[in-house]
Amino acid sequence: MKRITFIKTSALAGLGLGFSGFKFHHLHGKTHILTLSFDDGFKKSFYRIADIHESYGLKACLNVIASGHLNSFKPKDKWIPPDSLGNFDDWNILQGRGHEIMPHTWEHLNLTEIPIVKAKENIDKCLNYFEEHLEGFKSSESVYNFAYNASTPELEDYLFQRVRAIRTGGWLVLNGSKSNLLPVSPKPARLGCWGYGPDFCDDFVEEQVNDFLASSGGWLILNLHGLENEGWGPIRTSYLDNLLMRVTKIDYLAVMSYGEVLGQTKG
Repeated sequence: MKRITFIKTSALAGLGLGFSGFKFHHLHGKTHILTLSFDDGFKKSFYRIADIHESYGLKACLNVIASGHLNSFKPKDKWIPPDSLGNFDDWNILQGRGHEIMPHTWEHLNLTEIPIVKAKENIDKCLNYFEEHLEGFKSSESVYNFAYNASTPELEDYLFQRVRAIRTGGWLVLNGSKSNLLPVSPKPARLGCWGYGPDFCDDFVEEQVNDFLASSGGWLILNLHGLENEGWGPIRTSYLDNLLMRVTKIDYLAVMSYGEVLGQTKG
């Protein structure tokens, strides 16, 4: 694993060394944008994730299963025990604290494995429920996060009738790149992400961030879940805290939520 120290890399950038010829445009002087995209809606973890982000003046990017708090929710795998999930009272509280809440499907199905009609029904149920229960939510300004990062062009195009962007597997939309281009217009965006599991993902995140810092720039989205023992591929609380402490010291990088990045493209 590469072990580039963030402080050393930042110092090089400040001197104008090692990062000439950027192929990405700047976002308020930043050439590298990092989004940590947390899925599913683990109540305990999401409150703690929000606390850690707040301590560094950051907005957490939190994506929740619309029906996760309902008695009808029946998870398809062991990584999402229903009693660990929060509800829309929690999501409204966290949103009120300044964090970003986005849809992560209606019932966490892999929409590429069910009939297309049912998949579209699931999409509409998810977005409609968010509009009814999350204060101020507008589908047209949202990012829809596919479960399992599994999508098809048909499903993506269907969503673009209602949402600002979709998040799916990086292997599906990034054409060999690890990071997204920084957006330059308000047109619908296909965002690719990367994740790791089912074990702790700390080492994976460290490697991905280090590689990204050594690149010419862009928008890296890492798909995470819960803290400690919650979720598929969890991240350690102490590591997340330490990571944010380090990256917030880098002058050419910003840690931002989806909305903060996409909001820069509004006309």
